[in-house]
Amino acid sequence: MQITRRLEFDAGHRIPDHDSQCRHLHGHRYALEITLAGQVIHKPNDPANGMVMDFGRIKEIAREHLVDRWDHAFLAYAGDTQLTSLLAAIPGHKTVLLDAVPTVENLALEAFRILDPVYVHTYGNSLTLARVRLYETPNCWADVGRHAVLD
Repeated sequence: MQITRRLEFDAGHRIPDHDSQCRHLHGHRYALEITLAGQVIHKPNDPANGMVMDFGRIKEIAREHLVDRWDHAFLAYAGDTQLTSLLAAIPGHKTVLLDAVPTVENLALEAFRILDPVYVHTYGNSLTLARVRLYETPNCWADVGRHAVLD
């Protein structure tokens, strides 16, 4: 069985080597979909009875480990030294430095890597993170599944 929870957050980025508008500082309203796979829990008198995982708990975990860190932050490639110097000069600026250029593809992969270990065995029902889908715009997104991370 698979279930999906969607969360949204706002963040800025730039793609330094892009040959068009995305090389400039800009932001997006990202939407993150977390798809979990696991067995339906059958335990009478258990709050999770009949569920793979409580949707509220999925949200709490995602917020704690990813969304609250990235929301209203500037997601910057650590190798973009001009930008990182600029952001470092702003006191208290919320900056997340990444080892890869913050394309939606790389952000989705990073989200999967961050979230995968925190959902495993959360409920004891063979729970796994099956997929992360990250929308950069309503029409553009990247999907990362377990196969992409293991390759």
